[in-house]
Amino acid sequence: MDKTQICIHYNDLFDVYGPLLTDHEQDIFKLFYEEDLSLQEIANEKKVSKSAIGKSIQIINKKLDHYEEKLHFLEKERSYLQKIAELNIKKVSSDEKK
Repeated sequence: MDKTQICIHYNDLFDVYGPLLTDHEQDIFKLFYEEDLSLQEIANEKKVSKSAIGKSIQIINKKLDHYEEKLHFLEKERSYLQKIAELNIKKVSSDEKK
């Protein structure tokens, strides 16, 4: 995955599992992925080392991946949305034939 795909992946996971993270983790996630701040910029803001922020991002990503591996909420949501889209397509096709 390239950087953009990784960002989308973790933002999708965060939308589902973000509330399971601590407030501090949520804040770091948002600064890194949503505000697009560098590790150094976040470190300066939080008054910690750049490596501490890098490690925090890794831990947050692992937590989000772990939640999805165990709960599959994002996978289920995508499956439901796909089924709804398919039903809508069938309905439109059916309506057009009338």
